[in-house]
Amino acid sequence: MSNWKYKNIALLSTHGYFDPVPILGRTDTGGQVVYVLEMAKAIARHGIKVDIYTRWFEKEKLQADPVPGHPNVRVVRIPAGDWEFRPKEFIYELLPELTENMIRYIKDNNLDYDLYHGHYVDAGIVTLDVAKVFTKPPYFTAHSLGAWKQDQMGGDPDEMEKKFNFKHRIAEEIRVFDAVNAQNMTSVVQLEKLHELYNYYNDNIEIISPGVDIHRFKIPTEDELNAPTTLPKKYIFCLSRIDTNKGHDLLLKAFALVKDVVKDVDLVIGGGSPNPKPREQGVFDMMHKIIDEENMKDRVIFIGYVDDDKMAQYYQQSELFVLPSLFEPFGMTTQEAMACGKPVVASKFGGIRNVITNEKDGMLVDAANPQEFADAMIKILKNPDFKQSLGQSAYDLIQREYSWEAIADTFLNFYQKYE
Repeated sequence: MSNWKYKNIALLSTHGYFDPVPILGRTDTGGQVVYVLEMAKAIARHGIKVDIYTRWFEKEKLQADPVPGHPNVRVVRIPAGDWEFRPKEFIYELLPELTENMIRYIKDNNLDYDLYHGHYVDAGIVTLDVAKVFTKPPYFTAHSLGAWKQDQMGGDPDEMEKKFNFKHRIAEEIRVFDAVNAQNMTSVVQLEKLHELYNYYNDNIEIISPGVDIHRFKIPTEDELNAPTTLPKKYIFCLSRIDTNKGHDLLLKAFALVKDVVKDVDLVIGGGSPNPKPREQGVFDMMHKIIDEENMKDRVIFIGYVDDDKMAQYYQQSELFVLPSLFEPFGMTTQEAMACGKPVVASKFGGIRNVITNEKDGMLVDAANPQEFADAMIKILKNPDFKQSLGQSAYDLIQREYSWEAIADTFLNFYQKYE
């Protein structure tokens, strides 16, 4: 039985391919999906029922889809628009219909939620309207901020506007900020950007970072360390969606310098959709061009989508993990690698900078500076004691502060505080 007064909670994450066992790396399907699912599972361990609402656009999927091994958690799909995927930048016009259908579903099934918590701006919009109808408190997690992404990505303003619909997104974000009972930012840097780029201040904003499944991501046993894989014996690991803002070009330019100094380490890049959309294909084309120019075809391996049951093993068997994206509000893969006792090299401009202490439990670099990025990787690879010490400190930090159990309790306290 739960020690909390909550019995039923609704989480909303309306874009991407949200499944009980998600195929990560597909378009708009990455860290946020993991975050919402793991948060739901950890809250449900208190005996609270959690439904995660998302958009239903694949006919063959169940409407109410249970999460295996977690009887109190379901993914509930709500139809809106045609039976086809819609990128998050262009989902807004479907939200009124999604809202209406979600309200009807809740009424038809006599569901009674204690609160509604929207994730990312599209779900935030739906959360406001649904919570209002049922007179329940709405909460919000932005995950990323439109103005920060716009600021980081640069480019031709008109072209970027067409591609990312920034103006609409930013206006809606502010509307959601103003209307919810409370919201959380995932990092200190995200809160700083909210102040700097939106000039937005409120006393109902707290920082609650993502957590890690410490039962799955852990220091490997001898057997786990030596379990066979198809990967090289020694490798640097990168795992993320394949997108223009993930910094794969920066990583490849840095690795071009690493490969000449450390001859026996390859680069393994994981992530990607089964059927890449043009934007993703463009990133792959750009990567292959750099690989050809730097003559490192035999040193860079693309492994595509990484199955859930392989992910921990790939972290555990790597030499180190890299997160090259300049724009990254947090970067949960970094914490997963740290939980496996791996040293990480990440951007000093992203949210992870508030988790990692440079040269103590990770390395923070300017990923746009190839030499600085390469030097950090080389230092780890060339110094076994330093590598061991970074990995152990990273593991200790995650165990202490970032398990999903600890984060779920923080959220339940947060809901109670801002009722």
